[in-house]
Order: sequence, then C-alpha cells, then structure tokens
Amino acid sequence: MNDKPKMGYHVGQKLFDEYVCKIASALEVNEKWDTLIKEHCDDPNWAVWKMDIIAKISEGKEIPYYGIFNGEIICEVYAAPNYTPGKNAEGLHEDSTVYLSAFRTVEKYRGKGYFSRLFQFMLEDLRQKGFSRAVLGVEPYEVINKQIYLHWGFTEKLYTGTCTYPDGTVIEVEYYGKSLR
Repeated sequence: MNDKPKMGYHVGQKLFDEYVCKIASALEVNEKWDTLIKEHCDDPNWAVWKMDIIAKISEGKEIPYYGIFNGEIICEVYAAPNYTPGKNAEGLHEDSTVYLSAFRTVEKYRGKGYFSRLFQFMLEDLRQKGFSRAVLGVEPYEVINKQIYLHWGFTEKLYTGTCTYPDGTVIEVEYYGKSLR
C-alpha cells in the first residue's frame, strides 16, 4: 500500500493534479511549434522562428519551459542563457543574466494560474542554475503584458530598441530587468 499523498501544484485554492511544469523535450518543442505554424499559417515568420529555436535549443542557447495539462502543452516560455543583446544594449548581458521570451498560453487556459506556476518553476530552476538576473522585452503597445511583467517584478526599464522579424518587419521593444536573488 502506498501511503504517499497525491501530489499537485497549488495556486490559490486550486489543485492542479494533472498539470506539469518541465523543461520540454525536443519532441514536445517540435510538436508545439508545428501547432503554432498551423495557427499562424499566413505568417512565414513562424516557420523561420521554429528552425531558429530548435537550433538554439540543440546548441544550449535556449531552455524551453512548458506547462502541460492532461497531456496538452498549454503554456510556454523560453530562457536564453547565452543571449547577445542588440544595438544600444551595452552592459545588458552578463554571464549571470538570462533573457526570457515567448510567453504564451493557450487562450482557454489564460487567467487561471497555469502560466504563473510555470513562471515560478522556471525562475526557481534558473536560480538553481546560478542566474541572478532576468531580462525580457515587450512591445510598447502590449499594455496588459507590461502590467503582468511589472507585477512579476520586472520594474527596471533598461532601454528601448528594435527587433527585426525574418520577413523584415521592424518592431520597437522595451527591455526590463529583474533580480532573481
């Protein structure tokens, strides 16, 4: 007889018995990106981003963190320990700094605490790996995302720069930092 209690993740009053936070396998990354490409079939950037992210993961330049509920990948975020910032970012990167990107949650699971749990899992894992600072970028018009990041402690505005998509589209990005200590 097994006397161990059933394990789950607590978020507020909810118990997520069937929710797992983990570093994703290559198979899971491939599966998720195939889904993203289908969802964005009119945007060729997604296929290029898939090849880029898979190459970076295989080179150890990205760590994929996934939240999986009942076998379905419902949220994701990536950490880039070897991130090289763009122009106007002098002093942004240090060996103990990690860049976070691709904060995504399947729409029907948003606002239920799943991503927050994944985010906590990721930050703890990054602390254990020796990182003391995290940085992320957000487009200025993404007001809700900016509010969430501020709530999570990304209050140090580092600089504003640009990012160029594979198709040549240039976007403005604000970069924020947070101590992981």
